[in-house]
Formats: sequence, structure tokens, C-alpha cells
Amino acid sequence: MTGSAARAPWLFARSARFAVAAAAGAELVRALKVRAHLLRPSTASASESGRVSMIYAYVMTAAIVLFPVWFARCRADAEFLSPGRVRGSAAWAVLAWLIPGVNFWAPRGLLLDVGRASRSAGTGPDRADVLVNAWSAAWVGHAVLSLVSTRVGDGTSMPLLVAAQALGLLAAGPVVTLIEGITRRQADGLRSAVPLSAPAGLPHAP
Repeated sequence: MTGSAARAPWLFARSARFAVAAAAGAELVRALKVRAHLLRPSTASASESGRVSMIYAYVMTAAIVLFPVWFARCRADAEFLSPGRVRGSAAWAVLAWLIPGVNFWAPRGLLLDVGRASRSAGTGPDRADVLVNAWSAAWVGHAVLSLVSTRVGDGTSMPLLVAAQALGLLAAGPVVTLIEGITRRQADGLRSAVPLSAPAGLPHAP
């Protein structure tokens, strides 16, 4: 990896954090608006739920694009810091998040690998592993309950809606924290791994 490439992807990290948090909030608002329209259909409620659904689609699309881009960069940096410790290919690091069904189980292992490969040598398990497991459980639970809520009561069951959206928000929290933590850890590792340029004006070795 060249010196220019061996930089923590802070721009992608901050963009992905914002997009993930915004998508979780937009999904909650959308679910409430759609439920309100289903319970009391009207032209106004249809317009409102349609507008919110469109905003949600835009925000979710941004998250679906930005998060895998951030993760692909982090996987490359993790491979640079700890060669051979990250399983799978660079393409799999992106596709695993996008393939329905596969994205319920494969991303957990990828996040664990990248987090562990980004640690300093000799350090044991830390809070990142707990966050990955918490995110995975909440994400799968959210997906399952969201599917059930559309089948039971035609999406109008408030208990199912609340449970599904609560898990969605719980899933977003660990991801936002992990993005910051992994990127910061890699920034520290890359800073010591990449040679620094010699200050101007000092003699250079022949």
C-alpha cells in the first residue's frame, strides 16, 4: 500500500456515520407516517407518507453506498496493518453487505475480523467485539420484526412497530460507534506504520 493510500478513511467514516444515523431516524418517522395513513387513509396522509418515504429512500441509499465504501477502505487498511488476518476478498467485503440473506450473518464476521486486525499487537478482546455482537443481534431482530409487522395487521400493529423500530435504533448505535472506533484505531496504527517524510532543510541520507 502506498503512502497516499495508507490513510484512515475519515471522510467516508464521518459520512457513513451521519448516513446510518439519519437512515435509522428516517425509518422510524416513515413507519409512523405509513401506519397513520393505513389507519386513517386520506389524500393528506397519502401525500405525507409518500414524501417521508421518498426522503427515507434517499437517506437509506446514501447509507447503503457510503457504509460499504468505508468498510472496504477499512478492510484494506486492516490487511495492511495485519496481513492475513482478514478473511475473504476485497469484493466480498462489499458484496456481503448487499446480498439479501447473506447480509444477516456474513457482516458480523467481517466486522470482527477488521476490528481485531486493527488492534495493536498483543491486545485481547475489547469493547468492539461486544458492539459487533450487539449490532448483529439488533439488526437481525429488526429485520425479522419488520417483516412480521408487514404480515401481521398489515403494518398497523403498534407493538410490533415499536419493537422493530427500537431494535433498528439499537442497531444504529453500535454501528456509529464502531465506525468511529475502528477508523481511529487504524489512524493510530497507520501513523506509526507509514514512514514520515523528513522535515524540510535537514540533510538526507545518500
